[in-house]
Amino acid sequence: MPGGWTMSMMWMRMPGQTWPGAAAAFLSMWVVMMAAMMLPSLVPMLWRYRQAVARASPTRLGVLTALVGLGYFLVWTVLGMAVYPIGVMLAAVVMEQPALSRAVPTAIGAVVMLAGASQFTPWKARHLAGCREAPGRDRVMPAGAGTAWRHGLRLGLHCSYSSAAATIVLLVLGLMDLRAMAAVTAAITAERLAPAGERVAHVIGAVVVGAGAVLIARASADALCPPLI
Repeated sequence: MPGGWTMSMMWMRMPGQTWPGAAAAFLSMWVVMMAAMMLPSLVPMLWRYRQAVARASPTRLGVLTALVGLGYFLVWTVLGMAVYPIGVMLAAVVMEQPALSRAVPTAIGAVVMLAGASQFTPWKARHLAGCREAPGRDRVMPAGAGTAWRHGLRLGLHCSYSSAAATIVLLVLGLMDLRAMAAVTAAITAERLAPAGERVAHVIGAVVVGAGAVLIARASADALCPPLI
């Protein structure tokens, strides 16, 4: 059961590790990886925010910009805290049920296809627009800590919702897969920064749907002709 085993290992405790320790290790890895993947698209947004605030008050720009970033990554941290127990529960079920374990490769392909299809929904378009929204060149934003914090939280919520498909794909393929990380980072950055973001999101969705179909076909072929070990 290579597919189910690979997926489950990401959520299991190491020998001698407590569940709180395992959760802390996962959350640390999650935060570092999310920061690495989101920074390429977040930095231009923070720069535009800084420019907008500078028109109202040139002081405390560093502090206010940092508050926006902290609010943004707090949302992603809370998301990681919610994802971990769900992953642990699903992994435990897969490990205990051999029939489900054998179905994991096909299920992964189906999940990837659904994630790709979600790129074409109005829900995706709405949150992508909210994530791409940034102060214009002539817009002035209040230079307050509360405003900066709320701006970061709002941006984080929109971007986490907009990135739901990419996050799901990364989770089912494995957080430690560097190729998947690089592909997800490039996709997220492109759809947030490219002039025609929604069109880019549709192209990405089509590619992800195709990848899901390939995974299902490969799982079906392996089921009919299991590889010799």
